Formats: sequence, structure tokens, C-alpha cells
Amino acid sequence: MLAALKRKISNKTAKVAVIGLGYVGLPLAVNFAKVGYKVFGLDMDQDRVNKIKNKVSYILDVSTKDVAKVINNGKFEAFTEFEVLKTADVIIICVPTPLKRKYTPDISYILSAVRTIRKFKKKGALIVLESTTYPGTTEELIKPELEKGGGKVGRDFYLSFSPERIDPGNETYNVTTIPKVVGGLTPACGELTKLLYNKVIKHIHVVSTAKAAEMTKLLENSFRIINIGWINEVAMMCEKMDVDVWEVIEAAKTKPFGFMPFYPGLGVGGHCIPDDPLYLYWKAKNMGFSSKYIKLSADTNTNMIDYAVTRIKDILRQKKKRLLKSKILVLGCTYKKDVKDLRKSPPLKLIEALKEKKAIVDYHDPIIPFLNIGDLDMTSITLDEKNLKKYDCVVVATDHSRVNYNKVLKHAKVIFDVRNIYAGKKDKKIVKL
Repeated sequence: MLAALKRKISNKTAKVAVIGLGYVGLPLAVNFAKVGYKVFGLDMDQDRVNKIKNKVSYILDVSTKDVAKVINNGKFEAFTEFEVLKTADVIIICVPTPLKRKYTPDISYILSAVRTIRKFKKKGALIVLESTTYPGTTEELIKPELEKGGGKVGRDFYLSFSPERIDPGNETYNVTTIPKVVGGLTPACGELTKLLYNKVIKHIHVVSTAKAAEMTKLLENSFRIINIGWINEVAMMCEKMDVDVWEVIEAAKTKPFGFMPFYPGLGVGGHCIPDDPLYLYWKAKNMGFSSKYIKLSADTNTNMIDYAVTRIKDILRQKKKRLLKSKILVLGCTYKKDVKDLRKSPPLKLIEALKEKKAIVDYHDPIIPFLNIGDLDMTSITLDEKNLKKYDCVVVATDHSRVNYNKVLKHAKVIFDVRNIYAGKKDKKIVKL
């Protein structure tokens, strides 16, 4: 059975099913289809499936042209029904892993996918989890769940963890060029997974266990959240000391060793950085170990919204205005430059926080024409002279290449520059984070 699956993967006759067609799953599915595998994309979201059937991409890193090509050549199909798993030789799980509460993982999507796989999987299939989770999930939770259906891992089916490493909008590193970490539950599981991913990804790094691969992903993301939390704390410290934090960072960057620049802001956005390290925090706490760095950094980043509101209030007070009923324009509502991604975006939280304080808030974002998310139902305003002059404060929350910041500087009454757009400029209108 192992030899047969190796042959199928090697000659690309293996049928690959990808569960979850979001930022991770869709690029992976399309790239496997592009190199010749027959791929089934599965998602509970009917709208996503309809768009794929209509040959339209809804993910920045996957072109509509590529989706149309793999559908037209019969290599890619999308479904909301999971019976197609009966024919799949490889099943890759790319479902969300949010938090139930502030520090508690929600693995219900993973469990739901695994129980469906147990119901339909064929004997000898390779199952790979890509969804970020706490160390031990694959071995302690997924393996026993799959073995309830009969059979043993490494004999009747194969199981690995290979963490996703997607950076939306990154034109240099995509799913095919970012090195892939693989950890199998047995050597054969790891060998099969490496063989599979080598067909679409240039470099595969195999670790000894699935738990080591799970920990690798959380180390990467915890490194980010801790350093962002630290630089946010430094920014608040520098403001108290009347030091320009941006000037300090630029100076520190000149050191050719032992320093990596991180930049302050309203917090962290996307899925990975805000949530994933807290999976590690939760797991460590359950084993009697308190990760002070992760919790402190997460709390520091979360509190940046309150800090920003306080700074805006102070800016307005200097102009003899109250925050109540002041007109505030937030420039940019995505969490990342020129990337149409609103997942946990800090500027959205800032808009909500300002509205709670009864400020009158509008936004402009060149790639987000309207907001209909949570309690926000807004339309992006036109960035012209007339509009800019009516706001008491303009907050530069996200850097976008399509925004004319010189126009903002010319016509705005006062600017709270969170992203350091006006680096090196000294102007009485500009107040930096």
C-alpha cells in the first residue's frame, strides 16, 4: 500500500483533496492542479465554491486566470459535499483555528474535518494537517480520532503535520517558494509528505515528529508577536521621553549584526500573529508552565488601540477640541499595505473604539470601497481637498501606495501618523505614534 501511494504521488495520478479554500487552501490546491494532480477543493462556504465553479479567484495570491486554467483542463473541481473524499489518495486540512476566548483555542473546525475524513477516507490515504494548532494536536487528538474508524497510522493510513507559511500579498515568497516544514507520525508518513510537497515546493525540511513541526510554526509566530509587542512598548516609552522612535529604529538598523527591525503600530492583524502564539500559551499553561512573554506581548499589542485613542484625545485637546463629536478620518483599514485583507485588522478596532467614544468617524481605503463587518457599515469617502478640510484629525493607520499623502499633508488640519508615512518630515500638523 505504501509503495502504491508513492507511485501515485510520483507519477501524479494521486487524487488530492484540500479541505478549506481560504488563504492557505486555495493557493495550495491550484498549485497542485497546475503541476498535474487531480484536485478536489472542499469548503462549506457555498459562495467560495460558486466562485471557483465560475472560474473566479477571491484570493489575492491566486489569479483568476490560474483558476480558470486548472478548471478548464479538468484538474480542479470545488465541492461543498464531502463524499468525494472516498476517492482521494491525499487529504490536506486547511481549516481555520480561531480562539474561543482570549486565551483558549478553538479546534472545532479541525475536529469536524477529521470526523468527516474518518467517515469517508479510503484505506492507505495520506492525511496532512496544515492548520496552525498547539503542539501535540496531530498525535494526541487527530490520530486517535482517525483510528476510531479502524486501522492504524503508518499501516492503514498516513498522517503528518506541515504548517502553512502564507504571507498574503508577498510578491517574492509564495506557496511554492517558501520552504516547507514536515513532521510525520512515522518515518513513512514524513517520507510520503515530503514526496508530495516536493512536487510543488522547492525546499522541504523534515523534522522528527509532528509535534516538532507544530512547535516550529508557533515559534515563528511567537517571535513576531513578542518583538512587535516590545517595539510597541518602546514607542510608548519614547513618547514619554520625547524621543522619535522611528529615528531610533532607523539608527539601530545600521548595526549589521544582532538586530532585526520591527515597527510599532496599532497592534497586529491577520490570523497568524494575533491568535497562533496563544495556542502555545494555552498548551504550556495546561502543562503547568506560564509563558510570560507571549501573554505580555499579546496584551501590549491589544492595548495599542486604547493608547492610540488617548493620543488622539490629547491631540484634539491641544486644538481645544473634545473627542466627543470630533470628526476623525482613518486612512487605511487593512492590516497590511496594499493587501485586501481585513482579518483582525487593527484599524477596524480603532474605528470601533472611536465610535464608542462618540466621535464622528469616516475612513478612506483605496482597495476597500465599503465595510460591512461586525457593527461597521461604512463606505470609503473620496480623498479630496473639501473632505480633508472638514476633519479635526486624520489618522494614517495603514500605508497604501495608491494614497496621495502629500495631498493629505497639504489639506488636513492635523495628522496622527501611525505608520510613519511622513518619515523625516517636520511639520506642525504631524504627530507621530
